[in-house]
Amino acid sequence: MERNVAALLLLLAAWTNPAAAQTAGPPLDATQTAGRNLFAQHCVVCHVKTLVTAVRTYGPSLSKESIGGLDDVLAAFISTGTSNMPGFKYSLEPGEIASIVAYLKTLPAPPAAPASPASR
Repeated sequence: MERNVAALLLLLAAWTNPAAAQTAGPPLDATQTAGRNLFAQHCVVCHVKTLVTAVRTYGPSLSKESIGGLDDVLAAFISTGTSNMPGFKYSLEPGEIASIVAYLKTLPAPPAAPASPASR
């Protein structure tokens, strides 16, 4: 158990490093940094592939283009959740949700999936 906790902390420390999380573009401002930290605490387990052996994540990869890239829609989605994702309106303040949205707006869209060869 202690080894698992230590491994998770090392993973989060490496993942939340601005150089690791953002390879190009300006450095994160205070709001985006707070959002990155909240994302690491509340969202990373489902939206980031944390194990090398994992085939996929529970939730989709998130970026500035998630849900059309609309700040209000992203905030409402994070707040209320869905049947597959918990809502965070009771555990996060509106300003904290806004900081997560600000952080997501710094993430580039994932590359498009390669087209599968047509069946013959």
